[in-house]
Amino acid sequence: MAAQTHSNGSVRYRLRSAAAICQSILEASSRRMLKGPRRPSWNWFLELGTAVLRKQLAIAFQMDDVNEERRFLDSIVFGPCVPEVKINSVVSERIRGHWFTEGSAESRVTLLYLHGGGYSFYPRGYARFIALLPRALGSRTFAPDYRLTPEYRFPAQLEDALNAYRWLLEGGSRPENLVLAGDSAGANLALALLLAARDAKLPLPARAILLSPPTDFEAVPAGAPSDPGADWIAWPMLERWANWFCDSAQRRNPLVSPVRADLRGLPPIYIQAGRAEILYDSIQAFAACARNQGADLVLEAWEDMNHDFQIFAPEVPQSAAAVRRIGAVVEARMEGQPRTEVIAAPNR
Repeated sequence: MAAQTHSNGSVRYRLRSAAAICQSILEASSRRMLKGPRRPSWNWFLELGTAVLRKQLAIAFQMDDVNEERRFLDSIVFGPCVPEVKINSVVSERIRGHWFTEGSAESRVTLLYLHGGGYSFYPRGYARFIALLPRALGSRTFAPDYRLTPEYRFPAQLEDALNAYRWLLEGGSRPENLVLAGDSAGANLALALLLAARDAKLPLPARAILLSPPTDFEAVPAGAPSDPGADWIAWPMLERWANWFCDSAQRRNPLVSPVRADLRGLPPIYIQAGRAEILYDSIQAFAACARNQGADLVLEAWEDMNHDFQIFAPEVPQSAAAVRRIGAVVEARMEGQPRTEVIAAPNR
């Protein structure tokens, strides 16, 4: 299994993406030859992948229409090819999404996965990352197509996530075998779903897995980052997506900024975050807040890694190890093993 790149859509977008990739290769190669890796543990693939994503988002950020941004970001599909995993769409009046399953064997674990994308995008490349999870977790995975901003604002996404969760429960998924997961905006949505399900007295899942979760929509950067090129997202992008998502007065809502939430009574939460990502300080603050409330939470901080670094699996060793670690955490929970203490993941 190896990462592959495919182009889609109009020739105009494909050519622009190709030009951006070529420029990213030239810039990243020149910098690496002159100064070495941007971060000590970065391999060439992570260096290039970060540069490409940063360049693609910067171009999209300058566009005037969100649909144009989506088409441009979909003009290049980047990620691992996992042919063993079957992807089946679900389209009905009640639910829309995709099942990801590996082989024909029944799995006792069901994963509800909420994708990232700033609440505004669902790039085609996400399917390739989500397809890694059934193998790592030994699960069948359902990823709902929740409504996107700016067309649909908060709480539309939470309503869709709750609907998907209820749909799985009603379809026979047992809470003790159900895992909730998400990355980036999807991780924020997963936290909101946990809070809403608890308050609605719904059965809660066995565990929640959060990758690089935004936890405080009122957070502002303390200053210029020491290495602004280490992450592939930037504060102006986060600010735009937050404005698309909700009104400024709603940013204090615990369902938007879970750092303000009562986190008692939630299932165990496992978080992966990169120390080089711009959200790391706010993720740390959320973890401290949760532990102060007695929540069962483990934060693993991965040295040198940036936002959603797991998407670079399997070509980046740390990313591949992080995906395997997610599988091990889920397996341990299903086997009833005791909680793991908060640790810093080794630099692989």
